[in-house]
Order: sequence, then C-alpha cells, then structure tokens
Amino acid sequence: MSAHHSLIVLARGGYAARGVLYLIIGIFALLAALDSTKPKDSHKSLEALLSQPFGYFLIVLVVAGLLAYAAWRVLQATRDVDHHGKDFKGLVIRAGLFAGGLVNGALAFFALGLLISGISSSGHSGGHTTDWLAHLLSWKHSNLLVYVVALIPLGVGIAHIIKGWKASFEKYFEADEDVMRYVRPVAQFGLIARGVVFIEIAVLLAVSGSAYQAMDPPGMKEALDALQNLPAGWLVLIVMAFGLIAFSGYSFAEAFWRKINMEVPGVSNA
Repeated sequence: MSAHHSLIVLARGGYAARGVLYLIIGIFALLAALDSTKPKDSHKSLEALLSQPFGYFLIVLVVAGLLAYAAWRVLQATRDVDHHGKDFKGLVIRAGLFAGGLVNGALAFFALGLLISGISSSGHSGGHTTDWLAHLLSWKHSNLLVYVVALIPLGVGIAHIIKGWKASFEKYFEADEDVMRYVRPVAQFGLIARGVVFIEIAVLLAVSGSAYQAMDPPGMKEALDALQNLPAGWLVLIVMAFGLIAFSGYSFAEAFWRKINMEVPGVSNA
C-alpha cells in the first residue's frame, strides 16, 4: 500500500471512529432523556464501550481510529491539505483543526490507558488531572485563564452552527445529489446540535470562571445535564441526543465520501 493510500485510509478511519464515539454519547443522552441513565461524556462512553462484549477489541479499533483522526487533523492544519490559506480566517480554521487533533489524541491515550490499566485503575489519571488543575488555578487571576479557555469551545460552537446552516461542508464531499439529499439534512442537524453543545460548554466555563476551583472543567456531560435541568429539559435533551446521533451519521458520511486531498509534499501518490 502506498503512503498516499495509507493516509487516505488513516483519515477515513478517523472519521469513522469519531462517528462511533458520538453515536454512543447520543444514545446515552437519549436514554437519559427517557430516565434510563445519565448523559455521558466521551471518557465515560469509552468506559461503557469497554464493558461490553468484545469491549477490548472495540476499544482497540476506537484508539486506532482516534489516533488516525488526530493525525489527520494535525496534517490538515500543518500542511493545509484543504487549502484554507494563510489569511486570518484560514489560520484560525487551521488552529482549530490543530487543537482538535490534540484533543482527539489525548482522548485516544485515555482509551489506551483503559486498555492497559483497566477501568478500576483509570481513575488515577483523573486525580493527576485534578492536582494539575488545582496547581494551575491556584495562581493569582487564574480565573482569567478560564475565560480565555472558554473562547475555544465558543468559537468551535459558532463555527459548527455556521457550517451547518450554510451547508459549507458539501464542498468537501465526493457524492452525487442522490446521496447528498440524505446526507445534507442529517449533517446540518448534527453540526448545529454539536455547535449548541459546545457553546453551552463555553457558557458553563465562563459562568464558573470567577469561582472556578480544582474541579473537572465542564464538558459534554455537564452541558447535556444542564439541558436536562431546563423546563421541558427532557424534550430539549431528546432533540440534542438525536442531533449528536445525526453528527455521528455525518462523521460516517465523511468516512465514506469526504474528499481526502493528499497533495502533501514528500508523500507519493503512486
């Protein structure tokens, strides 16, 4: 297999792994809306996946996919394979892609830790994270750092909503209209729903910024929990759950039909 083809497989496998994760998160959110369980973030979803039959095998696949997705995001950012350019807008998009690569890489290593240590010992890493946060947030004016960090999910959320509303993702698909008429509405719904969740994470960070202590920063679970606590929250959570499942469908569609531009210096197309 050529290096060019290997990179394409890497990218498509990464999109599929993201689809698996969001499918699990969406299902848990749907069950929570029906009072069967509580919403779970990506970490808890990986733990739940590990507890299933053949869970270790499934986690191996997810780890490989997440590492592939992280590598693809970094490649998108550093080599600009999607031609975002070097103007301000392009650099912001590429910075977001790079950050996404880091986050998914960290999630892959968390899942790898589950494989090595098992669920019972995975909690130790959370303690180290809390200690690190406690040290970081003990600095004077550290709450300002929280406000700055909140800008990241805010920007990601707004970008997702715009991308979904304008359906700008279509230019990256290699599929005919017979396919896109099904993919388009699912992708739009999924992107907008994920954008709403990310904006809510930013709001939770900002609101807690002035009193933020050594606690786990809010993530997708906290955002979904907050939605569930709204008036008619169960209905809102159902909509968001289907939205995250739709985002999973969008990820699987990218795995099949996304244009993977591999005009990368040093990589042979042969």
